Amino acid sequence: MVSHKPNGRGKHRAKPRGGWLATAYVTAALTTVALLATVGGSEGAMPLWVAGEKRAAPRPTPAPLPSVHIDHDGFLSWALLDRNTGRISGSANLAAHSDTMSMIKSWIAADYLRMAADGEIGEARLRQLRTMIRDSDNAAAQALFEAVGRRASIERLITTCGLTDSSPYRDWWSNTTISARDTVRLGACIADGRAAGPRWTGWLLDEMRQVRGVGDFGVRLALPDPGRVAIKNGWLLREEDRLWHISCLAITEEWVLGVLVRYPGALGFDYGATLCEKVGRQAVTAV
Repeated sequence: MVSHKPNGRGKHRAKPRGGWLATAYVTAALTTVALLATVGGSEGAMPLWVAGEKRAAPRPTPAPLPSVHIDHDGFLSWALLDRNTGRISGSANLAAHSDTMSMIKSWIAADYLRMAADGEIGEARLRQLRTMIRDSDNAAAQALFEAVGRRASIERLITTCGLTDSSPYRDWWSNTTISARDTVRLGACIADGRAAGPRWTGWLLDEMRQVRGVGDFGVRLALPDPGRVAIKNGWLLREEDRLWHISCLAITEEWVLGVLVRYPGALGFDYGATLCEKVGRQAVTAV
């Protein structure tokens, strides 16, 4: 839109009389201000009063946005949350939908632990929680998902963590809809204690740092100290579309990274695991 200043046509105002007198008053006032501002007479004296509005201190220059360029087949979406500023950056399609698969187990564990709060959790449940996170055990996940109310748990995830792109799918945890943007919001929710509560947050993050076996892939393998990165990944070759669906969540003290990919099944699991690793290598260097 082009803005035009009024040209003054159609309205005429009479000039006030005594214009020279008003000018004299203004000149005198400005002279007084100048004198008050330089009381002391010596060069470099501290001004006692300075006219004008206070200026805010300049804001620090924000870190440059990460740049990720990866040739790939199929769908790829990623998002990075800077935990110091809360800023989320990522791919142009960071709000696009995919599914969680086993990545949602991080929330199932958090939801169970938060609801337990200060109550005691039996050894059998703790074993289920450990094996669900470390080994991605599906039987343990199903038992815990039922314990937290199935679909109701995913609805709590959305409200507790402020997700905007996610939704439950019937009573199935694996098919939960999520975006890369909501993935990093989930990670931040786990990291800051909203998800699991103050008593259990440290415990859960430590378990996520001990993920092992086939689920130990992706983002943290691109980093010099992978053991300090808490992760939970998901992976499945879906029969309905014959595509590999892979989701990657990584959490550190400085950032949270989420990657979602889908691609033809013939390319194999390692193709998607490597995509997550490549995004990690390129994205986190800017944080």
